[in-house]
Amino acid sequence: MQGTSLQSLKKHKALIPLYVCVGVGLGWAGFYILRLATRNPDVQWRRSDNISNEEYRNKQYKFYSPNIDYSKLESPAPKY
Repeated sequence: MQGTSLQSLKKHKALIPLYVCVGVGLGWAGFYILRLATRNPDVQWRRSDNISNEEYRNKQYKFYSPNIDYSKLESPAPKY
Protein backbone atom coordinates (compact mmCIF):
# COMPACT_ATOMS: atom_id res chain seq x y z
CA MET A 1 0.00 0.00 0.00
CA GLN A 2 1.39 3.37 -0.94
CA GLY A 3 2.37 5.75 1.83
CA THR A 4 3.18 3.10 4.44
CA SER A 5 6.93 2.94 3.90
CA LEU A 6 9.44 5.78 4.07
CA GLN A 7 10.31 5.35 0.40
CA SER A 8 6.72 5.76 -0.77
CA LEU A 9 6.04 8.49 1.80
CA LYS A 10 8.73 10.60 0.14
CA LYS A 11 6.69 10.43 -3.08
CA HIS A 12 3.40 11.28 -1.35
CA LYS A 13 4.32 14.25 0.83
CA ALA A 14 0.66 15.16 1.43
CA LEU A 15 0.33 12.16 3.75
CA ILE A 16 2.95 13.43 6.21
CA PRO A 17 0.58 15.87 8.02
CA LEU A 18 -1.99 13.09 8.29
CA TYR A 19 0.52 10.79 10.01
CA VAL A 20 1.64 13.60 12.31
CA CYS A 21 -1.93 14.43 13.36
CA VAL A 22 -2.81 10.79 13.97
CA GLY A 23 0.39 10.31 15.97
CA VAL A 24 -0.28 13.36 18.14
CA GLY A 25 -3.87 12.21 18.68
CA LEU A 26 -2.74 8.74 19.73
CA GLY A 27 -0.14 10.20 22.08
CA TRP A 28 -2.68 12.55 23.67
CA ALA A 29 -5.22 9.74 24.10
CA GLY A 30 -2.58 7.51 25.70
CA PHE A 31 -1.54 10.27 28.08
CA TYR A 32 -5.15 10.94 29.08
CA ILE A 33 -5.91 7.25 29.71
CA LEU A 34 -2.77 6.95 31.83
CA ARG A 35 -3.75 10.05 33.79
CA LEU A 36 -7.26 8.71 34.38
CA ALA A 37 -5.85 5.41 35.59
CA THR A 38 -3.47 7.06 38.06
CA ARG A 39 -5.22 10.24 39.25
CA ASN A 40 -8.95 9.44 39.27
CA PRO A 41 -10.34 8.80 42.77
CA ASP A 42 -12.68 6.12 41.40
CA VAL A 43 -9.74 3.86 40.52
CA GLN A 44 -7.98 1.76 43.18
CA TRP A 45 -5.07 -0.42 42.14
CA ARG A 46 -4.61 -2.27 45.46
CA ARG A 47 -7.44 -4.20 47.07
CA SER A 48 -5.69 -4.49 50.43
CA ASP A 49 -5.60 -0.75 51.12
CA ASN A 50 -8.66 0.81 52.65
CA ILE A 51 -8.15 4.23 51.14
CA SER A 52 -10.80 6.76 51.95
CA ASN A 53 -11.94 9.17 49.30
CA GLU A 54 -12.06 11.94 51.90
CA GLU A 55 -8.69 13.20 50.71
CA TYR A 56 -10.32 14.13 47.39
CA ARG A 57 -13.14 16.11 48.99
CA ASN A 58 -11.72 19.56 48.13
CA LYS A 59 -9.12 18.66 45.53
CA GLN A 60 -9.31 19.21 41.81
CA TYR A 61 -9.01 15.95 39.97
CA LYS A 62 -10.66 17.03 36.75
CA PHE A 63 -8.31 17.47 33.82
CA TYR A 64 -9.24 21.07 33.05
CA SER A 65 -11.48 23.38 35.04
CA PRO A 66 -10.44 27.03 34.60
CA ASN A 67 -13.12 28.82 36.63
CA ILE A 68 -13.53 26.72 39.77
CA ASP A 69 -11.33 26.96 42.85
CA TYR A 70 -11.84 23.59 44.54
CA SER A 71 -10.12 24.63 47.76
CA LYS A 72 -12.96 27.09 48.53
CA LEU A 73 -15.81 24.95 47.20
CA GLU A 74 -17.94 22.93 49.58
CA SER A 75 -18.17 19.40 48.32
CA PRO A 76 -21.59 17.81 47.81
CA ALA A 77 -20.18 14.44 48.89
CA PRO A 78 -21.50 13.03 52.18
CA LYS A 79 -19.21 13.14 55.20
CA TYR A 80 -18.43 9.73 56.67
